[in-house]
Amino acid sequence: MKLLVPKQGMLPKIKCNVGPVSWPQGCASAGLIFGLLVCGSSSEPTHAEASDKEGHKEEESCVKLSHGKKVYTDYSITGIPGDGRCLFRSVAHGACLRSGKPAPNESSQRELADDLRAKVADEFIKRREETEWFVEGDFDTYVSHIRKPHVWGGEPELFLASHVLQMPITVYMYDEDAGGLISIAEYGQEYGKENPIRVLYHGFGHYDALQMPRKKSDRSRL
Repeated sequence: MKLLVPKQGMLPKIKCNVGPVSWPQGCASAGLIFGLLVCGSSSEPTHAEASDKEGHKEEESCVKLSHGKKVYTDYSITGIPGDGRCLFRSVAHGACLRSGKPAPNESSQRELADDLRAKVADEFIKRREETEWFVEGDFDTYVSHIRKPHVWGGEPELFLASHVLQMPITVYMYDEDAGGLISIAEYGQEYGKENPIRVLYHGFGHYDALQMPRKKSDRSRL
């Protein structure tokens, strides 16, 4: 089932695909995460791959349907440090790959994430008339918090990041019943729908970088 956000201000550009997923507390009814959360995951950088079922061709097993939704089983995950920058790190990592650049190392990834965070905060100011109404609490306080490296922002920051980078961003979650990943939100599709920046949301305030399809030669450099 798809939930289209009401057409108001910047929100028509956000599309949420609502399914059997669990968003953190603080989500608004339209699916936007307005509350500020700290990305406190302690997961170490890892590389994971999904395996295809035996007896099926690879191109047939990488995408299947479950209750009318696409389920992706051919992907690789680049683990992102849980230092409060995971959302911005994941997006910056994906932007490098989409631009044809090498995957950044941990130090470069951190610099790119902090730069992206600063530009997203500036984009809030630039689009104040469009964004102030859906920010919870005082607008200036919200933007001030977003600038801090340990503070994680939700869907508004992902949406504004798509404008800053002028690239589409798609968020996925793992669906245990379906046995693969499903898309739960898309941003910035006015910049194109092919080969979006892909990030994996774990449901506990943590994001990792995601690549589809997986490349068997890929290994995380983090």
